[in-house]
Amino acid sequence: MKTNVLKTLKIQDINAGAFAETALKSSGALLESVSPIDGEVLAKIQQATLADYKQVQQQAITAFKRLRLFPAPKRGEIVRHMGLKLREHKEALGALISLEMGKIHAEGMGEVQEMIDMADFAVGLSRQLHGLNIVSERPAHRIIEQWQPLGVVGIITAFNFPMAVWAWNAFLAFVCGNSMIWKPSQKTPLCALAVQQLLHEVLEPAGFAGAMGLVIGKDDEVGEAMIADTELPLISATGSCRMGKRVGEVVAKRFGRSLLELGGNNAVIVMDDARLDLALRAVVFGALGTSGQRCTSTRRLLLHEAIADNFIGKLLKSYEQVQIGDPLDNKTLMGPLIDRDAVAMMQQALGQIKQQGGEILYGGEVLSGPAYKSGCYVRPALVKARSDLPLMQQETFAPILYVTAVRDLETAVVIQNSVSQGLSSSLFTESLRDAEYFLSAGGSDCGIANINLGTSGAEIGGAFGGEKHTGGGRESGSDAWKNYMRRQTQTINASLELPLAQGIQFG
Repeated sequence: MKTNVLKTLKIQDINAGAFAETALKSSGALLESVSPIDGEVLAKIQQATLADYKQVQQQAITAFKRLRLFPAPKRGEIVRHMGLKLREHKEALGALISLEMGKIHAEGMGEVQEMIDMADFAVGLSRQLHGLNIVSERPAHRIIEQWQPLGVVGIITAFNFPMAVWAWNAFLAFVCGNSMIWKPSQKTPLCALAVQQLLHEVLEPAGFAGAMGLVIGKDDEVGEAMIADTELPLISATGSCRMGKRVGEVVAKRFGRSLLELGGNNAVIVMDDARLDLALRAVVFGALGTSGQRCTSTRRLLLHEAIADNFIGKLLKSYEQVQIGDPLDNKTLMGPLIDRDAVAMMQQALGQIKQQGGEILYGGEVLSGPAYKSGCYVRPALVKARSDLPLMQQETFAPILYVTAVRDLETAVVIQNSVSQGLSSSLFTESLRDAEYFLSAGGSDCGIANINLGTSGAEIGGAFGGEKHTGGGRESGSDAWKNYMRRQTQTINASLELPLAQGIQFG
């Protein structure tokens, strides 16, 4: 499987840390892509240097000058062909996500489908970049509000969604008339190279080969150059809150724009009138999907005290039945963490939980044996905790679920909103009154609020993002396309006079 996937996507032992109009021969430090499945090296990549970045940047600038004048529906046609290319290679791309990132097969395939769906969404959007006509107070004057492309967009993505999050940004940015430069996580470089090379086969014959640039390089060299680059009016960055603070600070100092999708410390509230089997399935997927490495993963479970013991019992039985192993095995429900550093971070957190008075009800162990030789496999942890447990206020990017009993919905909402992040939230109830309270201005303070479904698995049609330390960004659907454009107010005078607004007389 491994050899076939790499051969199909033409990405084994590549010297292409910088990729734009042609695959550049980079001269940076060697980067090994290591599979968390078995710890073996998938491929070696020569990373981009600052000089490589400059070359990709210039190609993106040149491409933008042509792309901005190319009609938006025709830009959409190019994206349509990109979607067809992704469909053609969906199986191999999905398998590559599992190989390099560790996501189970169903989730890897789902991520590629999300890229395809975004391509379809962007194609339709390319004919709907609407402005406004605004009435003027002056005779024979017309005011128009029109949206113009920004320029070269910088896209920084994380390891947990190594393809889809780029597509959220790239396809919208492209149909809006922008070129772009992509800096992927150094933990998943092959996923980026595979996508880049496939879509280059569409861009090159269309005459826009430099429009989607790629740089795989070190954060302190290529990353810092990218966020400080005044030629990039927008930086869209997905990652930790710590990373987001750095990006936001540097971009703001040069008066650029930043679109930040950062951490999530997401809670599910289950009331005493909820359908428990429905809630149980949502909680298990939310906590264990992508091995707890989603920004929308369920981290906290707030149970009404009347059903808490019963629900915890059901949850323990479910956790005991979760099959952990090779993510390419269709029977597997939870694959490995991304690397041993992530495992060490989880173990450190579990140690702190014990010190702070939390009770580990299940799991947390590092798995060993021939099937787990990479050292990246763990049992998911279920922790009984008070709402004031200090570590519960932080996001640990691992399958740790905190469970707390609450007496009523108002208390649960206060606890849910008490953390610094504000991404995704969920309430399970049959009460219309409780649902409306949760969705009101006094309810959930998150960017995503769900009723009777979990915190993970958002559709592309809605804008995705969160508040507070999550960064305030919005990507994917709705009117997120406006992030990649600048608003221009245009006034046309069709008269022979020059009247001023507000009735001002001059001269």
